[in-house]
Amino acid sequence: MTVDDNLIAKLSKLSSLEIDESKKENLKAELADIINFVENLNEIDVSGIDATFSTIEGGTPLREDESKQDLELSNHILKHAPKSEDGYFVVPKIIE
Repeated sequence: MTVDDNLIAKLSKLSSLEIDESKKENLKAELADIINFVENLNEIDVSGIDATFSTIEGGTPLREDESKQDLELSNHILKHAPKSEDGYFVVPKIIE
């Protein structure tokens, strides 16, 4: 893959970043180095190596959502709030 002005312009548009003309050449060189490194990883033969981690088996362990009422914790949190009243946070009105 070659890094040219068209690729830099496309990345700039996609990322909504304005890239200074004076930094484009340096950016092209850095991106080319990154791409070459990743392409080197493709050359490594890993066919005989078992995966040490996989999300296919087992998935993500989930916990049950259980509501707990801890008045001591609630009071501690409200005590450190800028404003509270009757057990609730008081915030500025944002919708008229």
